[in-house]
Amino acid sequence: MSKREDYITWDEYFMGVALLSGKRSKDPSTQVGACIVNNLNKIVGTGYNGLPIGCSDDDFPWQKRGEFLDTKYPYVCHAELNAILNNIGMSLQGCKIYTALFPCNECTKAIIQAGITEVVYLSDKHAYKESFIASRKMLETAGVSMRKVKTRAQHILLSFDEKDV
Repeated sequence: MSKREDYITWDEYFMGVALLSGKRSKDPSTQVGACIVNNLNKIVGTGYNGLPIGCSDDDFPWQKRGEFLDTKYPYVCHAELNAILNNIGMSLQGCKIYTALFPCNECTKAIIQAGITEVVYLSDKHAYKESFIASRKMLETAGVSMRKVKTRAQHILLSFDEKDV
């Protein structure tokens, strides 16, 4: 018998971890996850968009529209920043970050400051917005490489049924 040929690539694995992390988000409209990986392909941080520790998900708004303080925007910490802050206590210099959405300008600042050298993203659906144009400009200037993930698989099914193991 020879080895299995339909295993997932490293990119599919780490983007899958990012997407799975996003499933922890309580945001009803957008669930974003991120996964930071070192040069040995070891996961050193994960995060998802959510409120800071100590802030109850039930006490803050999740609306996208309305008065600024009545929306989620002043309160939610993005997945990329959470992954950086939730790292395992090591330098992130030379790491890469996998993220479901191309990072906003605020997360981009943290990515650059942390020393992350590659951004791998699934969607760049906000590319036309000024904050994302600024992100790309900062990443390019700082020498951080960016690439859209390429996958062989369209979907990966996870099962919690023990007979599938």
